[in-house]
Amino acid sequence: MKNKVHFFDKELRRVYFAWLSAINVITALILIFVTVPEKYKIGGGIAFVTALLVIYFGLWIHANSIKHIILKINNSKAEVKVGDIFEEEGLKVIAFNEYFDTLVNERVIASSSLNGQFIINHVDDIDELNKEIRESNHLSSRKTEINLSRQEGNTQKYQLGSIHVHKNFLLAAFTKFDENNRAFLTMSDYINCLLNFWNEVDIVYANRSVAIPLLGTGITRVRGYDTMSEQEKLELLLWTFKISRIKFTYPAKVTVVIHESLQDKINFYRLKKI
Repeated sequence: MKNKVHFFDKELRRVYFAWLSAINVITALILIFVTVPEKYKIGGGIAFVTALLVIYFGLWIHANSIKHIILKINNSKAEVKVGDIFEEEGLKVIAFNEYFDTLVNERVIASSSLNGQFIINHVDDIDELNKEIRESNHLSSRKTEINLSRQEGNTQKYQLGSIHVHKNFLLAAFTKFDENNRAFLTMSDYINCLLNFWNEVDIVYANRSVAIPLLGTGITRVRGYDTMSEQEKLELLLWTFKISRIKFTYPAKVTVVIHESLQDKINFYRLKKI
């Protein structure tokens, strides 16, 4: 197990000192009524200090083993956990590019990607899905420009963050594509896309729970921020959720599903600060 939480992590020390304060109060109350014989004081002191060290180590090990956390953001329940988004209940978000491409040929869409797995395993009729998207009333006002120079895939672009509802899935236009079909975003694109995405979710979710993958991972390049970590992308996703003011009324909730291949890159303990 990778130690994502530093041994002297500030939040870890805060929790430990809270435990220490409670232990000190209990110990002081006990010593009011119990007198420790002189011959046991040294051994008792060593045992007490050892117990405190064991508690700290236990808290540290627990902090590094967390794979699930529940947060309350804007009175909404937000859950972050390791899992498979296709096994989640409610609406499941699948990130597409700005063209809502459906061509899985390893050049436009990789079969191993979440996008590719959705199309291969969860779309019965690709032509029908393309027709849905083209004729969607909701997306009609989200169209931007047409790129007639594309050799493969669709040519109509849509505003980043736009959503198309397909059965129990929310298909989201999340990345731009360059002339070589490489996904990219600028930081401004990234933030505006997420804010627009949450606004779209607010329109279509109809009090249903929404499961979201960690948007922006994989092949997506955030230009100018090539070293942006998965942790930072997760915190940005949650931050934009917070400032969007969207509210999920119980029992609906939002769940960010972290793929198991990324779990060692996510410090769940740090999310408590949010």
